[in-house]
Amino acid sequence: MSNQGLQMPEGVQVDEDSDSEGQFVMGPLERGYGVTIGNALRRVLLSSLRGLAITAVKIDGVQHEFSTISGVTEDVSDIILNLKEVRFKADEMREGHLHLNLEGPGSWTAEDIDEAGAEYEVLNPDQHIATLAEDAVVNVDLRVGYGRGYIPSEENKREDDPI
Repeated sequence: MSNQGLQMPEGVQVDEDSDSEGQFVMGPLERGYGVTIGNALRRVLLSSLRGLAITAVKIDGVQHEFSTISGVTEDVSDIILNLKEVRFKADEMREGHLHLNLEGPGSWTAEDIDEAGAEYEVLNPDQHIATLAEDAVVNVDLRVGYGRGYIPSEENKREDDPI
């Protein structure tokens, strides 16, 4: 099959790589092919890579995600969004539970989660989760699960979940 005038890439070069990200350079490419190839790679990676994430949160005294917690600056929906940013690594991909007893004043970061459970390593310990005032006392249960790709919340819900 002939590639009449189609510019073929000379190869792929790895510019940067780490435990959590990598940067690859492929070229030269025909105009518009970079976006096409990039989108295809992104979709394959998002649907194929296995990983760990927080799949459920229970905070004592909280009935729903639109609640506020006494002595905590952020509301529950902001806390949940911040918890979604926490990245985990583990030797064994398995579900687990973590319990945190937090007292103010101070900042609740992902490092507090790292200290709560030895089975998971938090890759971004500086991730801010919430700011606690002097009188704040918060008890949190987290469920960490593993999987591949995106899992809708309806499929993630269990019978014994409070909300």
